[in-house]
Amino acid sequence: MKTEPDRTELPDGLGIRARLDSDSPLPELTAGVNAVCEEAEDLRERTVVILQFPPTPPRPREWPGDVSIQDVNRWERAVRRLERLDTVNIAVAQGTCGGPVLDLLLATDFRIGTPDLQLMLPVNDGHFWPGMSLYRLVQHIGLARARRLVLWGTDIPVTEATDLGIVDQVSGDLGEAVQTAAVLCGRLSDRETRIRRRLLEEAASAEYDDALGAHLAACDRELRRLRGTAAPTEPRTEVAG
Repeated sequence: MKTEPDRTELPDGLGIRARLDSDSPLPELTAGVNAVCEEAEDLRERTVVILQFPPTPPRPREWPGDVSIQDVNRWERAVRRLERLDTVNIAVAQGTCGGPVLDLLLATDFRIGTPDLQLMLPVNDGHFWPGMSLYRLVQHIGLARARRLVLWGTDIPVTEATDLGIVDQVSGDLGEAVQTAAVLCGRLSDRETRIRRRLLEEAASAEYDDALGAHLAACDRELRRLRGTAAPTEPRTEVAG
């Protein structure tokens, strides 16, 4: 069984491109995502990770299939690992894409889709799969719109995915779109990107006064970076009164 994605370096060393088959069994997909994360974590220079999902033949929408809860836990941990990389992550989807693509789209920083993209939502016996895509959908598009997708389980065409913010760019020339995104996003790939992701995530639920300390600590790190002075290894969470 193939357990690693088809990986190729982008031109000019801009990053790592991994082609993941969304039709693969869950354990295989988990191994693929972990392999990409391991490679990105081992790189010392700035880079980007590009996950590319080729179109798959028409198939039932059920996801994730006959797996154990341990398999599901490993998958969710792999997706979270990707989400927390220091590198900027770009997802590229085309044609009809199934359940795992939604999980990974929602966990990446920038999403590119082709004009024929259609997201086939994960529905089993009429019920939306209750994985962490539920959580991320609410974080991304709000409760009301997420409720409509989850309760009715309709597919998402590229126009709606763009309106919802699940897809950031639509392009018929994936090669050019990926190259441009890699150049622009590569400048942002470092530990500071991960900190800003975390601040964005916390902003959806944290009270202002609770969030203030973390934001001031991040601002302090940025001022130190711009001055060229050493920054603390971890952002401080306390604020002097």
